[in-house]
Amino acid sequence: MNDEVGKYAYLVGVIIALIVGILASYIPATAITWLTSIIILAGLVVGFMNVGTKEVKDFLLVSTVLVITAGLGGATVTLGAVEVVGPYLAGVLTQLMAFVIPATVVVALKAVLELAKK
Repeated sequence: MNDEVGKYAYLVGVIIALIVGILASYIPATAITWLTSIIILAGLVVGFMNVGTKEVKDFLLVSTVLVITAGLGGATVTLGAVEVVGPYLAGVLTQLMAFVIPATVVVALKAVLELAKK
């Protein structure tokens, strides 16, 4: 059952992040706030239920690289400057980060807890 919830949370989070990222300029700000909250909650669910002990290191490595690259590389600013598709790509990246960061924090905290138990 938990596997199914985690899979659906992942699917819902990614789909909503893509839709909100692409349509951000057409969606009212209050709706974006609620939708982003749903994306964050989906990320938390994925972090709690979808990443098992075998995948922790790979997940943390990949998600950390993604967050660092997007944040330090100024990806949203760079993408936002690209004609026509740039703002859409920047919006999608921003929403995907809202999904990935909570999952990464949860998985990292679970890993620290496991290390502390040893």
